[in-house]
Amino acid sequence: MDMNAYHDASVKMEEAGVNRDYITGWQMGYLNSPEREEQRVNDAYSAGYEDGKEHNMDNFSNWK
Repeated sequence: MDMNAYHDASVKMEEAGVNRDYITGWQMGYLNSPEREEQRVNDAYSAGYEDGKEHNMDNFSNWK
């Protein structure tokens, strides 16, 4: 796991004004952490989680 890539991606998303739930989901997916409990999941979080699991940075601009 490349922690520099994780950090750089997180900073890039924050500076771009990406939805906070997307960023949190992306970070948790990237780190292979368990998902949030069902009542705290939304579309932005789920999309971020899936992208994070794949280490995908292509879709974050959809969540500004």
